[in-house]
Amino acid sequence: METETAALARVHASMVNRLLELAPNEGYNATPMPDIRLLRSNRPLTRTPVLYEPGIVVIAQGRKRGYLGSKVYVYDAQHYLAVALPLPFSMETDATAEEPLLAVYVRLDPTLAADVLLQIGERNGVVRGEPGGMATTRLDLALGETMLRFLDAMRDPLAAALLGPSLVREIYFRVFIGEQGSSMRAALDLDGNFGRISRVLRKIHSSYAEALTIETLAREATMSVPSFHMHFKAATKTSPLQYIKSTRLHQARLLMARQGMTAAAASARVGYESASQFSREFKRLFGGTPSEELRRMKRHFAVPEAGPGSSQYVSSH
Repeated sequence: METETAALARVHASMVNRLLELAPNEGYNATPMPDIRLLRSNRPLTRTPVLYEPGIVVIAQGRKRGYLGSKVYVYDAQHYLAVALPLPFSMETDATAEEPLLAVYVRLDPTLAADVLLQIGERNGVVRGEPGGMATTRLDLALGETMLRFLDAMRDPLAAALLGPSLVREIYFRVFIGEQGSSMRAALDLDGNFGRISRVLRKIHSSYAEALTIETLAREATMSVPSFHMHFKAATKTSPLQYIKSTRLHQARLLMARQGMTAAAASARVGYESASQFSREFKRLFGGTPSEELRRMKRHFAVPEAGPGSSQYVSSH
């Protein structure tokens, strides 16, 4: 009888074969499911700032390391990454042309997530965990087999259309009942303090070009300013002002990369009044001028187009 270790090895090997077929191009490769993309990287990526939107990253081959606050999150063929909040952090990738990084990225749809969480709660009771914005979890056989069946379905248009939605729902289910499931369910619960901060983050991402004050955001969270600062830092590992600044700079970088905007136009679009201040803060975050960073992005990875229903969170995975 096949052991779980042997079964997981077989699933991993099959996932690699499917992804080599379905993700022939370096960068993001689309699937028939708008919230799921397949990522291929043929080269290592040195530590670089990124902005992840809520989602799940399952890696079949290669390794990534994420740095958030004082913690390092390693996600590889044995561990997947789950992100409950839009978080700016830094990331590096291990990959080669001979053994490219191959991954499945699932953007979390809030409506589907809420429905799956509701049904889990109704049938299984509410198990409270400590909420966390990001976690890496060991990939178990059940989730691995679900991902493999999803990739198999993506090879055939009819199977993708008929089976894709239910397989995406199953992926959510497997993650939410997994080892870190209670923590992620707590993070996505909009009633607690973590949920209030989540609402504020959505406010920031929909209105980052506006003049956002700490007092306004604290009122949005129905918290006092000191309480808001404390809970915001606990959830995101950064201050509200730094988070807003990082969001604006990431969005400006995407506008320049996707739409060919000049640095001056992009800085004005995201809410900067001073182009020189924008240039200073951009270089401080990304380590180079806007033109240098755009050249680096083109050399090292593809920038995805904004997908249907996707927020403006995504920077680079």
